[in-house]
Amino acid sequence: MEVPNIQPWLFQIKPLDGESLSHFLGRFRRANDLTPTGLGKAVGLGGAMPAAGGAIARWEKFRFNPPPSRQQLEALARVVGFDADRLAQMLPPTGVEMKMEPIRLCAACYAQSPCHKIEWQLKVTQGCARHKRTLLSECPNCGARFKVPSLWADNWCQRCFLPFEEMIVFQKPISKHEK
Repeated sequence: MEVPNIQPWLFQIKPLDGESLSHFLGRFRRANDLTPTGLGKAVGLGGAMPAAGGAIARWEKFRFNPPPSRQQLEALARVVGFDADRLAQMLPPTGVEMKMEPIRLCAACYAQSPCHKIEWQLKVTQGCARHKRTLLSECPNCGARFKVPSLWADNWCQRCFLPFEEMIVFQKPISKHEK
């Protein structure tokens, strides 16, 4: 009896508006029970890399030096099931520097759309332009720094469990000279 060639399947996860690549990769990996290494191998990026998960693990930590190549984005796009141009929108714009640490959050934005926005990590971003509030870089309840967005599985502080959307009351209005 001949065994048919069975293709593996993955749950497709829709990207959210403004979502960072780190957050999207974490959501995609959790939905498909993949490690960074497993996703890297599925994409064809992880096998030859010395670090666990290679490129995927670096991208989840906002380490885009070197930035993902078009070929890498196209390989990832084939696995996640949407266009490489959409993936490119999850990266910082060309020539705009990233702030890899601390991880920043607008709780008001998160309450409206539960995802980490790439704009929060740009060095030029001083606060949330939409809500005119400061960005948080640590839990206002316990002081723990936020983990990388790929690890945001439960939408709360990983130390004290304060939900991100409840952190809104701790965001200060942006003063005129902080713009």
